[in-house]
Amino acid sequence: MKIVQSTFLFLLISQLHADKISALLFHGNCTTCHFELQEKSAPSMIEVRQRYLNAFPRKKEFVKYMSQWVKNPSQENSIMQDAIAKHKLMPQLAFDKETLKEISSYIYDIDFTKLHNEHK
Repeated sequence: MKIVQSTFLFLLISQLHADKISALLFHGNCTTCHFELQEKSAPSMIEVRQRYLNAFPRKKEFVKYMSQWVKNPSQENSIMQDAIAKHKLMPQLAFDKETLKEISSYIYDIDFTKLHNEHK
């Protein structure tokens, strides 16, 4: 029983740590252009998240497509043509694929309309 409790505690702490890292990655990078609740120099995260959820309701596909697109943005593969027309194509960023997957996963999991610890 002691081993099970220790394993559970380790997994819980690991998940909390991973969630915090994902939040830091998102808020330290994406919110420079993508404000959570309002459109400024790029679409709001509410809009981006909703468009991607509509196109990719399952997390695996959502994360895969978003992380691939952000790694190599192209107008041809965008699901947000209107945003490109308004704000121009997102610049290519120098993030590794795993970082982009972490950020994409965070975006999938967080409802930006509700209060959360990192909410701006």
